Amino acid sequence: MFKDIDQICKKLISEFDLIPVDRKEKLQLISTYISRKFASNETPKLIVVCTHNSRRSHIGQLWLAVAAAYFQLPAVETFSGGTEATAFNTRAVNAIKNIGFQVNVSQEEEAEANNPIYQISWKSDMEPYVTFSKKYDSAPNPKTKFGAIMVCTEADQGCPVIAGSDFRLALPFEDPKAFDDTDLETEKYDERLNDIGREILYAMSEVR
Repeated sequence: MFKDIDQICKKLISEFDLIPVDRKEKLQLISTYISRKFASNETPKLIVVCTHNSRRSHIGQLWLAVAAAYFQLPAVETFSGGTEATAFNTRAVNAIKNIGFQVNVSQEEEAEANNPIYQISWKSDMEPYVTFSKKYDSAPNPKTKFGAIMVCTEADQGCPVIAGSDFRLALPFEDPKAFDDTDLETEKYDERLNDIGREILYAMSEVR
């Protein structure tokens, strides 16, 4: 794992006491879901869902994958999606770059549409993680037997049922979009990145 990513994982783990008790109770539901899948010799599959699949859902997907690797869990497949597709917002992309993720996108893919395909790495010996904005029920996301984590209130209310899921959890985070083009933009994106990372790392640390 890249040194910067390893260090931020250690920092966020040291801050577990900052997570409110009610949030920890919700996060334990994720831990239990994954643990049950492992106990049944199934590969846990999790889709992180937000309205536009542009910020929080991508960040959540990445942290799930990183946390699984950090705690050396068996295979966990992570995905993200929205109730509509837009693009992985460049502010969120810059935020993950700033903490040490390696992010690449080909010029051809970038020119193809306003929805670039990003290849993201957090360690040197991995196949790059491919991500782009999509609806939650679009390929390559699974169609059945997956957990859905709703990270924004709008998507949670708009999709009370996620077809094919066998687990659904509302885990909303504040949207950093509210601070776009303000003096607080960078601070708030970093704050949300840390908030999501801290809670996801906690959930994965509790998998048994």
